[in-house]
Amino acid sequence: MTDNNVTDSDVTDHRPWRGVLVATALPLNDDLSVNYAAYADHCAWLVENGCDGVVPNGSLGEYQVLTPEERAKVVETAVAAIGGQRVMPGVAAYGSAEARRWAEQARDAGCASVMLLPPNAYRADERSVLAHYAEVAEAGVPIVAYNNPIDTKVDLVPELLAKLHGEGHIQGVKEFSGDVRRAYRIAELAPELDLLIGADDVLLELAVAGAKGWVAGYPNALPAASVALYRAAVAGDLDTAGKLYRQLHPLLRWDSQTEFVQAIKLSMDIVGRHGGPVRAPRVPLLPEQEQAVREATERAVAAGLA
Repeated sequence: MTDNNVTDSDVTDHRPWRGVLVATALPLNDDLSVNYAAYADHCAWLVENGCDGVVPNGSLGEYQVLTPEERAKVVETAVAAIGGQRVMPGVAAYGSAEARRWAEQARDAGCASVMLLPPNAYRADERSVLAHYAEVAEAGVPIVAYNNPIDTKVDLVPELLAKLHGEGHIQGVKEFSGDVRRAYRIAELAPELDLLIGADDVLLELAVAGAKGWVAGYPNALPAASVALYRAAVAGDLDTAGKLYRQLHPLLRWDSQTEFVQAIKLSMDIVGRHGGPVRAPRVPLLPEQEQAVREATERAVAAGLA
């Protein structure tokens, strides 16, 4: 399955969402202000370590608690650091008009694609979902849908994804439902729709099922090992991938936990990156959670995965 590997042409043409795109954590200072210099350095470091791009202003980037000025500057910082072709910002918002404005901001900043949640202010029905993606698509930038029914209570089931793709509103989907069986149904209903791994702890299963990319969490702390895992998995090298997956899974599973932002930022701090604190309403990890993350990260470091 070597066609799953990202190529230079994927990044520079109409499929820049393929490969390993890191949903970047946002480094904060002790006073909770954004450390833009650290963020720029982090984006560059991820690419230097084999990642194909970044996804700023996702949930891991704490976009919900940023001011509009901060949110725009995060996108601009990423583009300045690694180039817009490698940047796919999250453009989620309560209102479709606001989400479209964020898509336009990303487009004007030079980004080649955006990632969009369905309406998440309420449990939207199918007509509302279709209208939402149609509105944001008017910005003229390719959209990767983000299916996260756990948090949004709106499920982009394969049949609905096929409709969205058939209407030309989306080109890919970040699949976070955890149901790996959907990969095959999506491929049947919309074979040209790119499936992106959305949860770190089902990476191997979705890679084997034909995923074209990974919107990834734990590469924030362990990029080289994570990229090696992804490349081996999509190439069908299950011996290499299986070993790495078992070694990394104690950390990868935190990506599907409520405290995923805190966990990944802690791992970043442990390996010498700048994770920093989180903004409210998130709170620090409990002592037992911190211990579990710390021990798993230190084991990964001891195994040479950092």
